[in-house]
Amino acid sequence: MTLLSILCLSGGVALVVVNMVAAQVIGNEAEMDRLQGKAEEAMANEDPEGAAMNMGRAALMAKLLAKTHQEDVSAVRLFQGAETLFRAQEHSYRAIALFRRAGGQLPASSGVCGSLSLAQQSLQQALTTLNHGKNAPGPIATKATQLREAATEWVTVIDSLIADYQCR
Repeated sequence: MTLLSILCLSGGVALVVVNMVAAQVIGNEAEMDRLQGKAEEAMANEDPEGAAMNMGRAALMAKLLAKTHQEDVSAVRLFQGAETLFRAQEHSYRAIALFRRAGGQLPASSGVCGSLSLAQQSLQQALTTLNHGKNAPGPIATKATQLREAATEWVTVIDSLIADYQCR
C-alpha cells in the first residue's frame, strides 16, 4: 500500500512538473508576442528607444524558446528566425533613435548607418532561416508564414531608411 501511495504521489508530481513546463513555454511565447506588441506601440508613440529595448527583449525570449524546443527542428528554426528578425528590427529602431538624438542631420552618422547595416545582415539571416524548409500544417507553419511576411516587409523598411538617411 505504501509503495502504491508513493508511486501515485511521484506520478502526480511528474504530471505537475510537465504541466508547469508546458505552461512556462506557452507563457514565454505569449511574453515574446507581448514584447513585440509593446515595441510596435512604442514606435506608434514615436519612442524608437523604447521600441528597440522591447524588440531586444523579444529577441532574447525567442532565443530562449529555441533552446527549450530542441526536440522539434521546425520550432527551433522558427524561433531562431524570429530572433534574427527581432534583432533586425531592434537595430533599425536604434538607428532611428540615434539619428534623432544626433539632430536629424543628413547624411546620417556612421553609427546610424552601421546600425542599419547590422539590421540588413540580421534580416537576411532571418529570411534564410525562415525560408529553410517547409513545416507541416499547424501553428508553427502559420507563425513561420507570418514571420516570413514580416521579414519581407522589413526589407523595404530597412532599404528605405538606408536611402532616407543617405547611408549609401
